[in-house]
Amino acid sequence: MLPLSFARTGEEVMVSKISGSDQMKQHLCDLGFVIGSRVNIISQSGNGNMIVNLKGSRLAITDQMAAKVFVVLSETKKAVEMEVFK
Repeated sequence: MLPLSFARTGEEVMVSKISGSDQMKQHLCDLGFVIGSRVNIISQSGNGNMIVNLKGSRLAITDQMAAKVFVVLSETKKAVEMEVFK
């Protein structure tokens, strides 16, 4: 599990935990960041801000917001990586 801010452009990840204040958690939930949702990283700027695809919508989020969303690699990517290393 790692912060969304550590994910790389082109990766698909799955939300596994949301941290922060209750207000921040609610804001992220309102944007669609809920446990189990899949997020595609579209681009990242040099300052850590990101554009992601979440539930069919593109969202721009700050690096502070991305640091509060913890993710794991999506199941499909895990399966592919496991096949490669067999």
